[in-house]
Amino acid sequence: MKLPIIAYGDSVLRKKGTEITKDYPELNNLIENMFETMYGAHGVGLAAPQVGLSIRLFVVDATSFAEDEPALKDFKKTFINAKIIEESGNKWSFNEGCLSIPDIREDIDRHESLTISYYDENWNHYEETYKGLAARIIQHEYDHIEGKLFVDKLSPLRKAMLNNKLSSISKGIVKVEYKMKFPALKKGRR
Repeated sequence: MKLPIIAYGDSVLRKKGTEITKDYPELNNLIENMFETMYGAHGVGLAAPQVGLSIRLFVVDATSFAEDEPALKDFKKTFINAKIIEESGNKWSFNEGCLSIPDIREDIDRHESLTISYYDENWNHYEETYKGLAARIIQHEYDHIEGKLFVDKLSPLRKAMLNNKLSSISKGIVKVEYKMKFPALKKGRR
């Protein structure tokens, strides 16, 4: 089932997610719905706060980048209770977007490598190192479970220049091809 994606401006996107346990209600169903939602919106990652849940869960599927990075051919993963242990390497810039912030793309600097500890959907524990686009996608989604957004990494001037667009998104004044929930509309304001 496709879930509505929470738009910029909603407080759930600013909360640090809480850890979950194996008995989290309907967890497998939630993970399946998150993948379906992500695919329906043509994304490569989706975090639980983006569907209104302040928990430490995100999903990624970077197979669409396999042409650029062959190692991503089967890169589809679920990250539960993730904790970045280390970010390393040079920072590099890449044009990022976010399903919660449609129609805005910006060049964002991130470390080229990271080591992360997490559980998969079967509660197997991993500590792995990722590089390149895989690392970038994971860092972007990890930021979501930490209550951070990619626009937070912009200079104050650049963010100020985007303020009207960001405000419009929170009010639902944006065209998207997927279901969204807008904070200003939720409160009955426009």
